[in-house]
Amino acid sequence: MDKLVIEGGKPLSGTIVIQGAKNAALPILAASMLVEGVVTIEHVPKLLDIDVMLNILRELGCRAEHEDQTVQLDTTSLHSSHIPEALMRQMRSSIFLMGPLLARFGEVTIYQPGGCAIGERKIDLHLSGLEALGAQIVEEDSRITCYAKRLKGAEIHLDLPSVGATENIMMAAVLAEGLTTLSNAAREPEIQDLQNFLNSMGAKIIGAGTDTITIEGVEKLTPCRYQVIPDRIVTGTIMVAAAATRGQVTLLNTCPSHLTSLIHVLRRTGVQIAVDGDIIKVGAAARPKAVDRIVTSPYPAFPTDMQSQIMVLLALADGVSVMKETIFEGRFKHVDELSRMGADIRVDLSSAYIRGVSRLYGATVEATDLRAGAALVIAGLAAQGKTVVEQVHHIDRGYDQIESMLGRLGARITRYSPVESNPIVP
Repeated sequence: MDKLVIEGGKPLSGTIVIQGAKNAALPILAASMLVEGVVTIEHVPKLLDIDVMLNILRELGCRAEHEDQTVQLDTTSLHSSHIPEALMRQMRSSIFLMGPLLARFGEVTIYQPGGCAIGERKIDLHLSGLEALGAQIVEEDSRITCYAKRLKGAEIHLDLPSVGATENIMMAAVLAEGLTTLSNAAREPEIQDLQNFLNSMGAKIIGAGTDTITIEGVEKLTPCRYQVIPDRIVTGTIMVAAAATRGQVTLLNTCPSHLTSLIHVLRRTGVQIAVDGDIIKVGAAARPKAVDRIVTSPYPAFPTDMQSQIMVLLALADGVSVMKETIFEGRFKHVDELSRMGADIRVDLSSAYIRGVSRLYGATVEATDLRAGAALVIAGLAAQGKTVVEQVHHIDRGYDQIESMLGRLGARITRYSPVESNPIVP
């Protein structure tokens, strides 16, 4: 496995263009299977998760090319709705294919998906939503098969505002007969992006971004060209990295309205943030201040995907901060790794109590999941001495060559591969 070696203590400085959103691109790639023809999707980052999704689509018969941040999909040769178990277990987002393939082929076979080990992530809401649309579901061990000659619109209420279930039901309902109303829907920007993409192909969806989404089924969709929104989590990660290293960074191609809760927290720590259209400028010259309480909750509240990164900044803050995680029970695995670097953090059930220290120290640490890995990179950038981050493949799932991205801001970060004698230098 690759590892990152970071020489810390250097403030980040410069300008960076933010990549397209992974969590928007993946359901959009899946939704492309609803139409027959050539679909072009722009601003798609080169990520491990994207590669896995494209490999699944190729296995199903789709022709897929990914060059210069643009994916071109030719779905005319799509011939299978049986998703290979080995590929599905590599990535949880493969579950997004269930709704589109069921709507197009009348049946789909999936397996329990894989992904980051950050806690229990059931797919029962996906299944119950499709069942409400008229699907017959047969479960045998880890294999799940759904059948439906033609889905029919329904009134569906989600017990929890699940992002994945909201998107899967939206995609399935697009070709269903009649009207579907989805209440207690998730409100994330990526859901709004999916709505915009589907409507660009001729779907009739309103309400994404609110807790009630209405989908009027259509007979067919037509191919389109579409550009994915900026990645709000990558944006937030760079903002926190700039603050933790006491740097000055300008971020281009952002969507500040998607980052309201994070910007609020960063300003509470004393970080200077200026917003001008799609440009965000971040500056921090002094030690951050502690924040008494941050609670992760569904959008538009503070995102669970930024919890580990902001914890690094709070670990360096003056005072005691409290972080409460309400989404995933297994999302404090990075705490032990940060403790190796000198952080003073105590976990009690779903809350972390962070007593700020004046500095962190380089150490060898392991990325246990995608966002934990990003947090350890930030810690390494801010720490005194050398930090080695192992299990980098987790980070590659969501950040397009993180060493090159940070290297453009002056970070001293190098990737080493065990199969190569020479480092990959940004």
